[in-house]
Amino acid sequence: MVTPMAGGTIAYPDIEKFVDYQINEGINGLLAVGTTGESPTLSHKEHVKVIEAVVQSTAGRVPVIAGAGSNSTTEAVELTQQADAAGADALLHVAPYYNKPSQEGLFQHFSAVAAATAKPIILYSIPGRCVIDIAVDTCARLYEKFPHVLGIKESGGSNEKVDELSRKLGPDYLILSGEDENTLPYMSLGCHGVISVASNVWVKDLVSMVQHALNNDFAAAAAINKKFRDVFKNIFLEPNPVPIKYIMAKLGILTSDEVRLPLCELSDSTKSILDATLDSLK
Repeated sequence: MVTPMAGGTIAYPDIEKFVDYQINEGINGLLAVGTTGESPTLSHKEHVKVIEAVVQSTAGRVPVIAGAGSNSTTEAVELTQQADAAGADALLHVAPYYNKPSQEGLFQHFSAVAAATAKPIILYSIPGRCVIDIAVDTCARLYEKFPHVLGIKESGGSNEKVDELSRKLGPDYLILSGEDENTLPYMSLGCHGVISVASNVWVKDLVSMVQHALNNDFAAAAAINKKFRDVFKNIFLEPNPVPIKYIMAKLGILTSDEVRLPLCELSDSTKSILDATLDSLK
């Protein structure tokens, strides 16, 4: 989920409206304050308040996953406990960024987080942002010691890693694509779905694509994937979530496309490309 903003503050009425839109369109679950939710520029107070708002608006209709990661283990534990208390059903934990821990450091970091909650934890490996990858062996060690560290959002772009995760950790280990364009290739190798940016707008289509793939109807899934190929590419022409917020405001899903610095308004050239992409779907 994006985090709606207007006038420099969180637009909480838009959160309630957006949650209803997502659920009415058939979403399977919601992720609050992940990267798309601009978690790096939310204060800790805002971070927890957004989780509370999403949980309250959802009212148990679908599961709510809360982003609670940090490159400080102490901070990650605190956010985990606060998100747990706020009513989140599960937690998403990104690999610690900037300080580049070893795989042993990752294991100890996530172990400390796992010891702080009984809620399910989904790891988040995105080496393009964090520099480091959460290795398959590290996932396996954590899953063995803490069964509630039960899955991973994989954003490394490696089919080989997804295949290895599926083979080594088994069918019950939850593998989710972190990039819309990789969803189908990953699902052909044992991935279970996607934590999607595009589904902020196109819920029914993305849910349908994933369901077709889960049913091994990859021809039907591929047809939807082909329709949205340009969308998957163009919503990342500038840093996420700036393009998707522009689209959402243009379609009336959000009141404003506002983002926080260091993110900034889209260039006119990107707006033109996105406008043309929307027109092509009509």
